[in-house]
Amino acid sequence: MKKTNNCVLVIFGASGDLTFRKLIPAVFDLYLGKFLPENFAVLGVSRTAMSDDEFRSKVVFDNKEVKRAHATEEQYHTYSRKIFYQAIDTQKPEDYAKLKTRLQEIDSLCNTEGNYVYYMSTPPSLYEVIPASLKAQDLTHENNGWRRLIVEKPFGYDLATAKDLNKKLLNCFDEDQIYRIDHYLGKETVQNLLVTRFSNSIFEPLWNRNYIQHIEITAAETVGVEKRGGYYDTSGATRDMVQNHLLQVASIVAMEPPVVANSRFIRSEQVKVFQSLRPMSKKDIEENVIRGQYTQSTIKGQTVKGYRQEEGVPAESRTETYVAMKFFIDNWRWAGVPFYIRTGKKLPTRATEVVIQFKNSPHHLFAYNEDIQNQNNQLIIRIQPDEGILLKFGMKVPGAGFKVKTVNMDFRYSDLSDHYVPGAYERLLLDCVQGDSTLYARGDAVESAWEFIDPILKEWEENRDLKIYGYPAGTWGPTAADRLMEDEGMGSCWRFPAPSLTDDATYCEL
Repeated sequence: MKKTNNCVLVIFGASGDLTFRKLIPAVFDLYLGKFLPENFAVLGVSRTAMSDDEFRSKVVFDNKEVKRAHATEEQYHTYSRKIFYQAIDTQKPEDYAKLKTRLQEIDSLCNTEGNYVYYMSTPPSLYEVIPASLKAQDLTHENNGWRRLIVEKPFGYDLATAKDLNKKLLNCFDEDQIYRIDHYLGKETVQNLLVTRFSNSIFEPLWNRNYIQHIEITAAETVGVEKRGGYYDTSGATRDMVQNHLLQVASIVAMEPPVVANSRFIRSEQVKVFQSLRPMSKKDIEENVIRGQYTQSTIKGQTVKGYRQEEGVPAESRTETYVAMKFFIDNWRWAGVPFYIRTGKKLPTRATEVVIQFKNSPHHLFAYNEDIQNQNNQLIIRIQPDEGILLKFGMKVPGAGFKVKTVNMDFRYSDLSDHYVPGAYERLLLDCVQGDSTLYARGDAVESAWEFIDPILKEWEENRDLKIYGYPAGTWGPTAADRLMEDEGMGSCWRFPAPSLTDDATYCEL
C-alpha cells in the first residue's frame, strides 16, 4: 500500500450537508480501517460561529451518518479529538490569516508536518475566492509540505466558464495539485471496468467495432428534484449528470490501454476519447438528443407532482429532468459504433449500469425461445445498486431439438463477504491524501467534455422549436427516446434495469 503522509484535511463549507452526510463519515471509515496516518487532523472552516467541541458534537456524536455497529465509544472519542473548527468569513481574503494561524497551531499540536488537503464543499461562487485567498497567505506553495485542492462539481456552467475556472485555479495551484472530484469514479465497479477490460484476454480482443453492436450507459433515479428545484432548474440533467459522471464512465469504457496503470497515462487515454467525440450538428441534436420533464402521475396509489409543480421551478420551465442521446467516437476502435446515454429523475428504478451489446452471430443455426432482442450476448456492468457484472449468453434447453435460451452468469460484490468495499468518498479522499489523481478529472478532460456538450445546450437555448417531451413520473422517460435505437435493427431497445442485477424489468411502476 502507498505511504500515507501526516496531514490536515481542511473542509471549507464545514457546516453544510455534504460535510455532515459524506465527508466526516468517510474519514471516520478510513480511521476505523487504519488507512489514515498516525498524525492526521480535520479542520472544518465555515462562517457559522462554533467551538471545536460544538463542531465535534454536531458531526460526530450527534450525526447518525457516522454511527457504525462495530465502532467503540473509545474510537468515537479518539476520532473526535482529531477534529477542529475555525470560523471565518470565506468571502473576505483578510480572514484567511486566521486560518493560517490555526493551521500552524494544529501542525504543532498534531505533528501534521505542513501537509494540507483543501476540500471546497462550498457554492461554486467561492471556487475563485478560496484558492486566491489561500495563495495570498502563502498556503498553496509546497515549500514546507505538500498542498492539494479538491474541487466539487460543477466544473463550470459551460465551456467558457469551465476554461475561466481552470485558468483561475491554475493561477493559484499547479495542475498536479488540483483534484476535481467525481464521486462516480470512486465507485468500485467503475474502477473494475479497467480491470475487466485489460486483465481478461477473453474480453479485450472483442472490445471494438468488429464485435460490439452498441454500448448503453444508464443512470436512473427514482427521486425527483425534492426541495432543490430552484438550483436544479439552473442546471438540468445534462449539466448535472451527462457532462461529468456519464461521459467520464464512457471514457473508461472506450479508452485505449494505458502504457502504465497510473494517473498520468490513464487520464491521458481518457482525454483522447473526449477529443474523438464526433461534434453534433444542429440536425444531430434534433434527431439524436431527446430531453424530457416528468409530469404528474400516480405511483402506487399516491399522486406525484410533475417537475413544473415542484417548489422553486418556474411554471414554464424548459429544463430537462431526462436526457437520452446517441453519439459516436470517431477513432479506429469505435468507428461506426453508437453509444447511448440515458439519465433521468422519477424513473421506475434507481440503477446505474453499462451494457455492452455484442453483435449477433453471423449465421443463425438455432431457434431462440425469446424475442430476437434477447439473442445478442450482453455484458452488463452494474455500478449501483447490487454492484456486479452479468454476462448473458445462449444455452440449449434440455430435451429434443436445439432450442436455445438466454442464461445469466453473474458476479456480485456482495458475495465478497470477507472483503470490505469502500465508499466512493472514502476511496477518493484516501487517493488524494496519497497523491493518486487517477480517479479525478484533469483540466483538459473537463474542457474537452464541455466542448462536446456546449453546442447541445446552446442549441436548446437558442432554438425554442426543439421539443421537450413530457413523461409520467414513474415511467422510463419519453417514448421518443425509443426511436434513437431504430437503426439497431428489429427488436432493439433499451435495457430496463431492475433493483437486482439479474432481473430485467419490462414494466413501469405506475
